[in-house]
Amino acid sequence: MRQEQQKIFTSYDGTTIFYRHWPVAQLDQTKKAIILFHRGHEHSGRIAHLVDELELDDFEFFAWDARGNGQSGGERGDAQSFATLVRDAHDFIKHIKKTIAYKIKILQLLGKVSVLLSHRLLSMIMCLKFVL
Repeated sequence: MRQEQQKIFTSYDGTTIFYRHWPVAQLDQTKKAIILFHRGHEHSGRIAHLVDELELDDFEFFAWDARGNGQSGGERGDAQSFATLVRDAHDFIKHIKKTIAYKIKILQLLGKVSVLLSHRLLSMIMCLKFVL
């Protein structure tokens, strides 16, 4: 079982966003990471079990509490707009890239279906637009 680290970053408008990080035991040359995004009313703790269940030992995992959810700042259960969440996600990915300089895969949870997307933010945005 991996050890979870709890961290925060500040989004574009000063809102504090909480996230969890599960580093790998030994880093290899590929430096891979997966970001888990929870459903709208959830928080990262509800999807933490996936880190071990997916058995992707060579990937680091990150999962945030979206604005207004879990331990993140913002009005409870609300974000100003969808664009606000996209901008937060963009800042989160930039934060991770700056902090650890990894190639990132995005894993978006759609109900009970998991879809592994490319590492480009554009792919995540297109998927989110499709889901809506």
